[in-house]
Amino acid sequence: APAFLLVAIGNLIIILTNRLGRIIDRSRVLLNRPAEIQNDPEVIQEIADLHHRRIFIYFAIMFAVIGALLVCLVIAGAFIGALLNARLAEIVAGLFVLTMLFLVIAWTLFLREIYLSIRIGPPPPKHPPKP
Repeated sequence: APAFLLVAIGNLIIILTNRLGRIIDRSRVLLNRPAEIQNDPEVIQEIADLHHRRIFIYFAIMFAVIGALLVCLVIAGAFIGALLNARLAEIVAGLFVLTMLFLVIAWTLFLREIYLSIRIGPPPPKHPPKP
């Protein structure tokens, strides 16, 4: 089962790195515009929003990678325990719980980045236009 978890974490990391790439590409587009456009308040705000999104994605990737490394330690601990008849069950269980904690943090950061990405742009009108 931990091997399947490792595959799932790998897929999460792929999703996160794709989003990070899009954020970086959009930032480069905005920063390569002429200076008078870069000084537009909306452009400045979008660059700031992209910066915040980039930070959340970066930390989500970091926590997901640490989670993947912990899964590797879980697998190694299980094999070492079986091969050497060592009592590593508590250590393996602790590593697994730690893995879940890191993954919860990674998913939470991912959700926060998604929230930031959908709130970018002008706010919706408070009242529908009258016909």
